Amino acid sequence: MTLQHWITHTLQESLQPTELTVIDESEKHHGHAGWREGGETHFQVYIVSEAFSGKSRVERHRLVNDTLKGAFDRGLHALAIQAKAPGE
Repeated sequence: MTLQHWITHTLQESLQPTELTVIDESEKHHGHAGWREGGETHFQVYIVSEAFSGKSRVERHRLVNDTLKGAFDRGLHALAIQAKAPGE
């Protein structure tokens, strides 16, 4: 299973989003810190979930990062997050 698929599956299972986009942006970071051959080091996540209702931006990012701890253990270096509650 690719890291991108693992991230998508984990976020779907844990946060039950109504919208989710996971983009591997690793090639944009070729030669930068954390980049490695084969990619899957830098991702962008756009997620809309009821789990974010009433939470600050920092709390939302912490929730996503905590949910994806296993991805960092598997080699994820950087994660850009846009996390919104429904209707935002």
